[in-house]
Amino acid sequence: MGIPISIDIRDAPDERTAGEAMSAAFEVLRSADERFSPFRSNSELRRYERGETTASADLVEVFEIARWAGIASSGAFSIHAPDGSLDTNGVVKGWAAQRAAEELLARGVRNFCLNAGGDVVTHGEPEPGRPWRTGVRDPGDPRRVVAVVEQHDGAVATSGTYERGAHVWDGRTGGPARTLVAATVVADSLTTADVLATCVLVLGPEGVAWAIGQGARDAFAVLPGGGVVTAGAQVQLPAGVA
Repeated sequence: MGIPISIDIRDAPDERTAGEAMSAAFEVLRSADERFSPFRSNSELRRYERGETTASADLVEVFEIARWAGIASSGAFSIHAPDGSLDTNGVVKGWAAQRAAEELLARGVRNFCLNAGGDVVTHGEPEPGRPWRTGVRDPGDPRRVVAVVEQHDGAVATSGTYERGAHVWDGRTGGPARTLVAATVVADSLTTADVLATCVLVLGPEGVAWAIGQGARDAFAVLPGGGVVTAGAQVQLPAGVA
């Protein structure tokens, strides 16, 4: 996927079980990249686009998630790139990472943290009585965090322009999203969190409250000037951040 991915398992009964669970989870991610990457000419996505194959059940599911996001955001979210080609990365990254987390659960792992390029799925706790803590980096300084999310079971996703530039487009105009520097969403699943974070980045400050109405537990966004727009109370902002 072109991103660093790590899995922290805290409760496997032995190294073999942990290794097998991690291998299965990474296989889910590798498969998703091979099948749905817009950069692979022989991926299922590109072959479907050329009319060489019908959509599998998984690709149909990805399309349905994208369709829902497009309707809910009044067209702001779209998997049709400005050049007209299909690009499902706005759905597949979170969807695949969530599936990888479910693979860990299916293999009996209950306490883990899966980090896919800064988008995080957690389950259980790192040690008895303590929730997982996910730091969200400051877009202007990678050495600082702009917020910390504490939770046991859930997901955190951030969409931003501070590393890859204005790479997220507005489905309504075809132009790049520039109103926000970053948008973070906390949700039950990374599928939801990732899609909603992308929507918020496009919708701008008003998208923060909108995300809560679409299933987010919490959401916040960073403005170009460094200010933060918040919607809930789960996110902990360091002193001086407003």
